[in-house]
Amino acid sequence: MKKIYRLENLDCAHCAAKIEDAVKKCDGVKDARVNFMLQRMTLECEEGDFVRIDKEVRAAAKRIEPDCVIKA
Repeated sequence: MKKIYRLENLDCAHCAAKIEDAVKKCDGVKDARVNFMLQRMTLECEEGDFVRIDKEVRAAAKRIEPDCVIKA
């Protein structure tokens, strides 16, 4: 399953790279890409575990960039 999130208030490319690395480490995530210029994250994961993965991804992003708002 592929999901695209909009990232609001993402301040820098370095934070975007850190979020991408953290999200890739979440269990069940096949791939993740964060594009700082487009303020977008593309997530590829197992469909059956999506609710759990979604919570982990949001928590990982918030730990790195607390002001970032993630919208589906």
